Amino acid sequence: MEFLISFFTDYGYWAVLFVLIICGFGVPIPEDITLVSGGVIAGLYPESVNSHLMLVVSMIGVLAGDSTMYWLGRIYGTRILRFRPIRRFLTLERLRMVRSKFDQYGNRVLFVARFLPGLRAPIYMVAGITRRVSFTRFLLLDFFAAIISVPIWVYLGDFGASNLDWLHAQIKKGQSIIYIFIAILALFLAWKWYKSRKIKSAK
Repeated sequence: MEFLISFFTDYGYWAVLFVLIICGFGVPIPEDITLVSGGVIAGLYPESVNSHLMLVVSMIGVLAGDSTMYWLGRIYGTRILRFRPIRRFLTLERLRMVRSKFDQYGNRVLFVARFLPGLRAPIYMVAGITRRVSFTRFLLLDFFAAIISVPIWVYLGDFGASNLDWLHAQIKKGQSIIYIFIAILALFLAWKWYKSRKIKSAK
């Protein structure tokens, strides 16, 4: 996080926007740390960086990165699996798995994906590949999910800018909550799968 704070301090809003967009591409830079770091420079330098404007920039960066993955899937379809960097996070098996989740849960998958680090990029790309969701609907779902999480991280960074040790502790707590959420979701999906298999076997 210290490196991002230094980088953002030197280059401001544009640096935050750039990093968030490449986060959307699946680059292994934690999005939550990026958002918090943007908030931190707003807290450290309020005379030159406005926290509310940082929130707007962060939302634009998040939505732009997610939208890029959607459009890559929509434009190239399954041909995108030929690209080696894409195959690292979107295998044929993962593509089939995400498609089956779309069949089961529809648009809810897109909303929940915003809170699933590591799965966002593949899910958004599959949304484009399948073309089952219009871009307008995709953007709205992504916006409503992002407006829940993005302000929390940005304002947390702004509030804790003067005490980085406390901020690190809060980030760990927030990440733990996310992991618990993912575990609960995984258990729920496994239970639904088991229940559907049981019903099919009974028939």
